[in-house]
Amino acid sequence: MAEPRDRIAEQVGRQAQAVEGHARSLKESATAVRESAQAQEGSADRRTELAADRTVLAAERTYAAWVRTGLAALASGVGARALLEKVAPAWIATLAAVVLIAFAAFCFVAGVWREFSPGAPPPKPDTPRLPHVVLVAVNGVLVVAALAALVGVVLGRG
Repeated sequence: MAEPRDRIAEQVGRQAQAVEGHARSLKESATAVRESAQAQEGSADRRTELAADRTVLAAERTYAAWVRTGLAALASGVGARALLEKVAPAWIATLAAVVLIAFAAFCFVAGVWREFSPGAPPPKPDTPRLPHVVLVAVNGVLVVAALAALVGVVLGRG
């Protein structure tokens, strides 16, 4: 009779070892899943930070586009007055210059306004934003230059 008990005990022992092996395997699998989840969470956080950086850089490109457009309009307004003066009535040359220079001033103001109110705040980016003092100072000087050109175009004589 001892023999069947020994066989049963041996089978139970083998099954216990198998269960222990499966438990170890499950523990290792759970650890791997936990590490993978943490890596994905870190990756998602990093993607969010990078998206915030891209948002800052896109806003700066938009600001630069406003300033570039304003400078082109300012130069075109001054040039239009000088060129049209010889081929069109003076009031047409002055009107074209005034419209272009007023548009330039609008672009300078709109560029700062757009930079100050970009919409929903993104997550904290790694990339620093342009200081607001610099934006206001630079565009303030550009608006003054546009207004001076406007006065010069309206009041100036050939």
